[in-house]
Amino acid sequence: MSKRPTKKRKGGRKTARRFAFIAALSFFAFICAYGVAASWFVHHSRKWIAAKKESLPALVTAPLVAFGQPLAELTDSLGITGHDAVYEYDTEQPSGQVFFAGAPKRIALPAPDDIEIIDKGPFVIGWSAKLRHPVWCAYHVPKAAPHYIQDRPNFQKDNFVASSPPPACYTRSGYDRGHMAPNFAISSRFGKSAQIKSFLTSNIAPQSPALNRGVWREVEMRIASYWSGRFDEVWVVVGAIDAPGEGEEINGTGIEIPDSFFQVIVAQDDMDVYAVAVLYNQDCEGRVWPREGLVSIDELEELSGLDFLPDLPDFIQDPIEAELPTRLWPVGFVNSLGMFIKHYR
Repeated sequence: MSKRPTKKRKGGRKTARRFAFIAALSFFAFICAYGVAASWFVHHSRKWIAAKKESLPALVTAPLVAFGQPLAELTDSLGITGHDAVYEYDTEQPSGQVFFAGAPKRIALPAPDDIEIIDKGPFVIGWSAKLRHPVWCAYHVPKAAPHYIQDRPNFQKDNFVASSPPPACYTRSGYDRGHMAPNFAISSRFGKSAQIKSFLTSNIAPQSPALNRGVWREVEMRIASYWSGRFDEVWVVVGAIDAPGEGEEINGTGIEIPDSFFQVIVAQDDMDVYAVAVLYNQDCEGRVWPREGLVSIDELEELSGLDFLPDLPDFIQDPIEAELPTRLWPVGFVNSLGMFIKHYR
C-alpha cells in the first residue's frame, strides 16, 4: 500500500518537469520570434521607424526598438543580418591620400559660402570663418599604427587661421571641444606632430558631452581599430550641419553650435567600393547605438548642402550614394564582443 503514493508522486514530478520544459521551450520560441520581429523593425530607415513611432502606440514600438537595436548591432557586426552599400569599381584605391574621391563641394544651404580649405597634411579641413568651426574634415586611416602616444596636448588656437577661436571660448559652455579629425586615429598613424595639429581649434566644433563621449567616439573607434584592419585603409569625411539662418552660438563668441554631425566612411576591397554614412543630432542620448544613425549619402547631401565623393564617375557615384546600408560593417565575433563591452561601460 505504501508504494502506490510513491508512484503517484513520481508521476506528478514527471508531469511537472514536462510542463516546465514545454513552458521554457515556448518562452524561448517567443523570444526568438520577437527578436526576429524587432530586428526586422530596426533594419528599416530612420524615417520609416519615426513614422511607425508616430502611428503606433509607444507600448508597441518602444520595446521593438529597445530590444531590436542591440540585437541588430550584434548580428550586424557578425555579418548575419543587414546589407552593405557596395559596388564594383575598376580603379585602384588612392592609398596614402587624404581623399578617396575628391574634397566635398558646397552645393547649397545649409553649407556656408565661405568654406576655406586648410591642408594639415594627414587631414584636410573645410573651415568656415562665419561659423568659427569646420564644416567638414577629411582624413584617412591606414591599417598600420606605428605610433603609441598617451599624452594629450592642450588645445591651442590655430595661428594660421585668423578666425580660429581661443580654446577658452569653450570653457563652461556646456559643450565639449569635439575633434573632427580624431586624436587616436591621427596620432597612432602619423605621430606626435600630427596629433598636435589635431588639437588646434581649427579642428574642433562644439559637441554635446553625450554625443562626443558616446556614439561619436564609438564610430571613431570602429574606424581606427576595426575597419582599417579589415580593409587596410579607410577614408573618412566628418562634419557639422548648422541650421540655416540665425543659429545659437557659444556665449557671444561667434562659434555657432551645430544641430548635428555626420561621418561618411569609404573603403575598397580589391575592386569593390564600400560606403556608409551616419548622422547624429546634438541632443542624442548617451546610449545611442551607432547603427541608429545610418543614412544614405544622398540624404546626407540634401541635409548638409555638400557633395561627397565628387570625383567618382556617375555610374558608381549615383547608385552607391542612393543606397541605404542597413548595417555598419561586420567585424567578427571577438571584436563584436569588445564593442559591446565598451558600449556599456
